[in-house]
Amino acid sequence: MRLQLALNVEDLEAAVAFYSRMFGAAPHKRRPGYANFALEKPPLKLVLFEQPGARQQLNHLGVEVFDEAAVAEAGARLSAAGLPRRTERDTTCCHARANKEWTRAPGGLRWEWYRITDDAPADAAPRATATDAAECAPGPQARDCCGSPSG
Repeated sequence: MRLQLALNVEDLEAAVAFYSRMFGAAPHKRRPGYANFALEKPPLKLVLFEQPGARQQLNHLGVEVFDEAAVAEAGARLSAAGLPRRTERDTTCCHARANKEWTRAPGGLRWEWYRITDDAPADAAPRATATDAAECAPGPQARDCCGSPSG
């Protein structure tokens, strides 16, 4: 398991250059308006959405797991705790296919537990373009592509 930190960045190229130097690693995946770093040390998935003018740098947080049982356990835990929950199965977002469980913390911070089932699907919609990232960002314009659970 590794934590995910998804950030809205003003300038993707500058952010990729900074984080590449900071972590001593190249991005795992690059697409227009999107990059991610899949780091082992520290165990972190750093996701960058190019979103000039974003009101907040933090897009959402997550926990990447590597088996389906961990996703199901997260969903059961959320339900048992009476927390808001949104389940997504075989969803394509951020240029990957995944199974996810989402919740929303007090104050609106979004969290996802997810397992990638296909890191480079041929039919992946480019969901991380600047326009899509803006729609996924926290705030009234948010839509479900980044998991906006009700509640």
